[in-house]
Amino acid sequence: MLFNKNYRRVVVIRKKIIKLLFVSAGVLLAAFGLKGFLVPNGFIDGGVTGVSLLMNHVTKVPVSVWLVVLNVPFIIMGSRQIGRNFAVTTLLAVILLATTIYFVDFPTITNDKLLISIFGGFFLGAGIGLAMRGGCVLDGTEIMALYINRKSILSIGDIILLINLLIFICAAFILSIETALYSILTYLSASKTVDFIIQGIEEYTGVTIVSTKSKEVREAIINKLGRGVTIYKGEGGFGSTGHKKNMDIIFTVVTRLEVSKLREEIDTIDRKAFIVMSAINDTKGGIVKQRPLH
Repeated sequence: MLFNKNYRRVVVIRKKIIKLLFVSAGVLLAAFGLKGFLVPNGFIDGGVTGVSLLMNHVTKVPVSVWLVVLNVPFIIMGSRQIGRNFAVTTLLAVILLATTIYFVDFPTITNDKLLISIFGGFFLGAGIGLAMRGGCVLDGTEIMALYINRKSILSIGDIILLINLLIFICAAFILSIETALYSILTYLSASKTVDFIIQGIEEYTGVTIVSTKSKEVREAIINKLGRGVTIYKGEGGFGSTGHKKNMDIIFTVVTRLEVSKLREEIDTIDRKAFIVMSAINDTKGGIVKQRPLH
């Protein structure tokens, strides 16, 4: 019993250390992206970070001050929407980012506008992504989007898009159209990097297969693709009579590179098989992340 308690304590401490390392690395990368690329060249990003950069341009008040001031309302909102621990961790991360930007001098890497927009967004996005893996955010836009989503018919993606569209329109008037266009590239670079950090290099696809030859399909997936399957017992209804028949429904998860091979194997066995595919951000457990058989 004592061993189990000590083991759980070690696991909890290890997870906290890993999260702390993620957040610390995220803060450093985000600060480098801002001070080394965006701030010296007057470029912005989307979200609260973009508004902070805009306010810095208009008022000359340091970006670090605006990052804290503008994020605080969303952190308070996050404590109600998500939880107290998330809010506290986010507040500490934002303060750490603001402090790093204010006190640490990063070299200006380049004056090339295209490189600034792409790599500034890359480092900023990498920092935001690592912070999210550490259990917090460095930008409160998604918290606000989650809050609005619960009170409107708009999706979170639609809300974030509208917010950023408004920010870049303001940037076109305050800065210039050219700067706003380059800043859109920064935002795209940052958002894709965040996706990469959160989801990883592999994108998974959940595949549901309904076939009268489910046994052969199942064996092909296991033996030729090296993937596991889950079998559901179901009934099929089709035609004007609503005919039903007991059948095995197969569910499996593959990487996007294996989708084509999976289709070929199924077509070889049953060309009339009904296949439904859906994107999956990540998986845990099972054998999906093991090396396929050859």
